[in-house]
Order: sequence, then structure tokens, then C-alpha cells
Amino acid sequence: MKKSFFFILLVIILVSFSPSYGQEPSPPEMPEPEPEPEPIYPKEPEPVPDPFPEESDSETIKRLTEQNKKLKEENTRLQTQVTDLKKQKTQLQNQINEMTVTIENLREITMEQIKVILDLVTKLREVVFENIFPEIKKL
Repeated sequence: MKKSFFFILLVIILVSFSPSYGQEPSPPEMPEPEPEPEPIYPKEPEPVPDPFPEESDSETIKRLTEQNKKLKEENTRLQTQVTDLKKQKTQLQNQINEMTVTIENLREITMEQIKVILDLVTKLREVVFENIFPEIKKL
């Protein structure tokens, strides 16, 4: 009995010191609220630097006026060049048309010459075979 008493006592002591046995679990702690984050504001745009910081308004106007004048001159030069090219195109087209007509005429002349040559060859053959070699024909 002593052994069983000690055994029961030992079990009771172990159970009482055991943290999970005999105790109710405590509820979870409420989390503390986190501080709200600071809002992110859009960056302020940097001021645009002047493209020509050392120019005054009058200098800028003068520079732009000169650029405008140069562009107008170049435009006029290009328009003149376009007009000249159109004239050249017209002249070349006329030359092409004239050459086409000339080629067609030469083709007709060549065909006529070929016909005449063939006719002459036919006549020569008739003369040669009928008058010069009549004996061959008789045989």
C-alpha cells in the first residue's frame, strides 16, 4: 500500500505541476493597434529650367526670328527645286514619248525592209533556178 500511495502522490504532484493539465487556456491577447502609416504625397514637380537660361526675351525673339527667316529661305529654295524637278520630269516624259514614236516608226521601216528583202530573195531564186539552171530542173 505504501507503494501505491507513493505512486498516487507522485502522479498528483506531476499533474499539478504540469502546465497544460488542470488549467484553462488563456484567451489570446488583443493586438495593440498599429499606428497609421503616414500618407505618401506626390512629389512636387521640379521647376523646368529655361532652355536658354542666359537669354533675355529680346534675345530669344531675335534668335527665333533668325531661325524663322532661315527656314523660310530653305522652304523657298526647296519649292524652287521641286518646280525645276517637275519641269525636268515633263521634258523627260516628252523625250520618252518621242523616242517611243521613233522606235515604232523604225520597227515599221525594218519590217518593210525585211519584206522587200524576202521578195528580192524570192525573185533571185526564181531567176537563178528558172533561167540559169533550167537543165537541173528538167532532170
